[in-house]
Amino acid sequence: MRDLGVGFGYLLKGQRWVARHGRSYGFGLLPGLITLVLYAAALVALALWGEDAVAWATPFADGWPSPWLGLFRGFLTAVLFALGLLLAVVTFTAATLLIGQPFYDNLSEQVDRDVSPDGTAPESGLPLWRELWISARDGLRIVVRAALWGVLLFALGFLPFVGQTVVPVIGFFVTGFFLTEELAAVALQRRDVDLRARLALLRSRKLLVWGFGTPLGLAFLLPFVAVFLMPGAVAGATLLARDLLGEETGEPGEADGAEEPGGSAVPA
Repeated sequence: MRDLGVGFGYLLKGQRWVARHGRSYGFGLLPGLITLVLYAAALVALALWGEDAVAWATPFADGWPSPWLGLFRGFLTAVLFALGLLLAVVTFTAATLLIGQPFYDNLSEQVDRDVSPDGTAPESGLPLWRELWISARDGLRIVVRAALWGVLLFALGFLPFVGQTVVPVIGFFVTGFFLTEELAAVALQRRDVDLRARLALLRSRKLLVWGFGTPLGLAFLLPFVAVFLMPGAVAGATLLARDLLGEETGEPGEADGAEEPGGSAVPA
């Protein structure tokens, strides 16, 4: 059970790290804000034109008498918007990490240098386009895995009592696991740890992963909160990745001890 507290501690340490490094935090906010604007625009478009899309997709119901036509298409419109909202929540982190790959990779490197005893950080050596491709491919695989779990849990939700008590709790833990994988991938990808090896690492320390990802997943249910917590979540996931790999970690600032006047650490 100790790992639960350790995982939550990394979440707090990540938020404290970005609080002390204002410039890194400011740049880390940009991808989340961009993703939020894009998703908000898509949801607004779905709300405005969703009914037209449903009418176009159900021409067989054109001759139905009132009120059945309105009830049928109104229900489908509501379901369409609910699915769009669910998809937005599930994919928000993956999309933000993809858009912010250069930002978050740089932030993760700064954390590595700050806590590494020798002031160095692993580098992948891959060109940016290759890193983006790997991130997009692995992110899609994780979204598919998470969606399959979502379908299973949705079906189990119809079970009496268990579906209203146990299943939602399992859902939060599943969300926390995949959320941690997406965030830790920023640091682990620079270390050439592929998706299969990342999942094996995370499964070997489930309590650590749940302690980090489950409370973060609960907070991420609010998109605005997700934007402001994302930089610190990447920083905390970098610390967690170092723990998973058994890398020695010192106190922040131990390697160089220098900070810029604005609060940003001077890169080593």
